[in-house]
Amino acid sequence: MTEDRRQMTEDRRQKTEVRRQKSEDRRQSTGCLTAKTEIFPLSSVLCSLTIVVLAVMTAGCAVSENSNLDTRCSILDENQESRIENRDEDFDLLDEEFDLLEAELAEQAVEVADPLEPLNRMMFNINDKLYFWVVKPIGQVYRDVTPEPARFGIRNFFNNLTTPIRFANCLLQGKKDSANIELRRFVVNTTEGVLGFGDPARDRLGLEPVEEDLGQTLAVHGIDNGFYIVLPLLGPSTSRDAVGLVGDLFLNPVAYVEPWETSAAITAGKMTNENSFRIGDYEDFKAASLEPYVAMREVYIQHRNKQIKE
Repeated sequence: MTEDRRQMTEDRRQKTEVRRQKSEDRRQSTGCLTAKTEIFPLSSVLCSLTIVVLAVMTAGCAVSENSNLDTRCSILDENQESRIENRDEDFDLLDEEFDLLEAELAEQAVEVADPLEPLNRMMFNINDKLYFWVVKPIGQVYRDVTPEPARFGIRNFFNNLTTPIRFANCLLQGKKDSANIELRRFVVNTTEGVLGFGDPARDRLGLEPVEEDLGQTLAVHGIDNGFYIVLPLLGPSTSRDAVGLVGDLFLNPVAYVEPWETSAAITAGKMTNENSFRIGDYEDFKAASLEPYVAMREVYIQHRNKQIKE
């Protein structure tokens, strides 16, 4: 009996121990659950905060990018507007320049009557053929065989010889200073320049020759161009200048040389010497002109108007 009781007591103790162990396990399990329960909300909060922070940062970057983009767009817009304004100013300046150019061309473009155009065109073509077949070949040969200093001396001689034409027309136009220059040039070049072959008046005294003729004198006194005419060998002219050319012959000493064949030969020699300095100019002029006849007429009128104004 005693042994049985002892055994029962031992069993109860073991059962009690087992119950205590189970109670302890339950308590630990409850603690873990509690800890997990506490950890889970904390991690959830941290995750939420992280998400919020990332969202805020993303939004901030987006706002910053949008702001930078807006700034860049506004700068580009300002630059574009500035360029447009500059272009407008450039176009305005170009318009003003074109207007000035048109006004200048309008002033230079002087209409001249050409009632003899068919005849003038025929004479223009004849002069063109004479230049290439006769005048140019003779001028090239003359230039090749005559030294340049000699050709300049001959040019100075004829220029000095025709001083009466320029001197008289200066007086007729009331240009006393120009007349004085021509008189001084004649005296100096005839003496120091040995009959005018030299030009010490220009080289030493700086006295430039004055280009005046009766055609300019008539223009100064109100006579207009008249009509356009192309003269044989002499080329473009007007009715006014043709009359002036005839009038100038009376003041040209060469015109009084006898017989007339000698006078014509001297005039031809003068023209050949002068053409030797200009070979190639006519070719360049024709190459640059769409309509050589019209271009020659306009250039001549503009050149004469310039001479008259001077």
